[in-house]
Amino acid sequence: MRFELSSSTCGEEEKQAIIEVMDSNTYTMGNKVREFEERFAIYFGMKYAVMANSGSSANLIATASLFYKKENPLKRGDEVIVPCISWATTFHPLQQYGLRLKFVDIDLHTLNLDTEELEKAITKNTRMIVAVSILGNPCRFDEIIKLCEENNIILFEDNCESMGAKFNGKYTGTFGLVNTFSTFFSHHISTMEGGLALTNDKEIYNLLKSLRNHGWTRGQDEDSPIFEKRDDDFFEAYRFILPGYNVRPGEIHGAIGIMQLDKLKHFLQIRRKNAEHFVNLFKNDQRFIIQREVGESSWFSFTMIINPDLNIDRKKVLQKLKDADIEHRIITGGNILRHDVIKYYNYEVIKSTNADIAHYNGFFVGNHPYDIRDKIDYLYKTLENI
Repeated sequence: MRFELSSSTCGEEEKQAIIEVMDSNTYTMGNKVREFEERFAIYFGMKYAVMANSGSSANLIATASLFYKKENPLKRGDEVIVPCISWATTFHPLQQYGLRLKFVDIDLHTLNLDTEELEKAITKNTRMIVAVSILGNPCRFDEIIKLCEENNIILFEDNCESMGAKFNGKYTGTFGLVNTFSTFFSHHISTMEGGLALTNDKEIYNLLKSLRNHGWTRGQDEDSPIFEKRDDDFFEAYRFILPGYNVRPGEIHGAIGIMQLDKLKHFLQIRRKNAEHFVNLFKNDQRFIIQREVGESSWFSFTMIINPDLNIDRKKVLQKLKDADIEHRIITGGNILRHDVIKYYNYEVIKSTNADIAHYNGFFVGNHPYDIRDKIDYLYKTLENI
């Protein structure tokens, strides 16, 4: 039996949507992207959604937007608190915009920010906290929001791995001033490549749209608060107001997204059934620490951390999985502090003990939007005699 890390979620509806875009001969961001953005915002109960060509690009323009706010913008050298474990492009835009990163340890059981360590890390210089719900599992947003409100700190939510998760009945990816999602192939819904930023702030919404699209004024709201329109239409058509990028999605990505969004609820239901089976099998297995659910996880994958108190060699475990054709990988991107790229960062570390345990002792196997309980049984049997 083969147990894959990921699988396609596309069917005939998506193929037909692609054909319709090709027949229209309109490939650059247009009506399909706009429709997907509108539906996405409504689905998650937010005012505005801006689609980009990846979740990484969504993080980039979301970070940039906070530097161009009229009131109290971020500036180079500002302190931002981040977890030690996330994907690389959670961190890179922060570094690229000159922010000083303060790394805080994770809770070994949830894999999210340790809120006790987070509270201790906050200083009068802290301008922003980046909350990352790891692999579908919500952060403790009640505690994080309280800290942000008490200290006048911006909350940025990277929700690229956790679409559809909920904390206290509210979707993750809706708690921050700006929030990001990914629609990459292996994620909860897929547009092949893609990502979105969500916000309720009209200024940030228009900043995101300009930054995504060359930094020009085209596509701005009639009452956009980020610039004043001039009378010269010839110049206005190519007027640049921000140092932006070209990270636009294509119409095909938007068309696929419309189809996929309709399937998200069903995908999540199946993922959660798979997760229930996984947890029931491994919850009492002292050899492995599995992710403890906070709120309502959307269960991107199944993490397993070899108990550091036991003398079990991870290499032997991974070889066992490889021999059984069970695909596996590092948890998210591992501890970013253990990657070569960290030499380019302006940063300090508060603590990384648990992040290191997850980095050196952990791995994950895939979850899917179809019934994989037989594959989970196969995983359990494969690991039974280690």
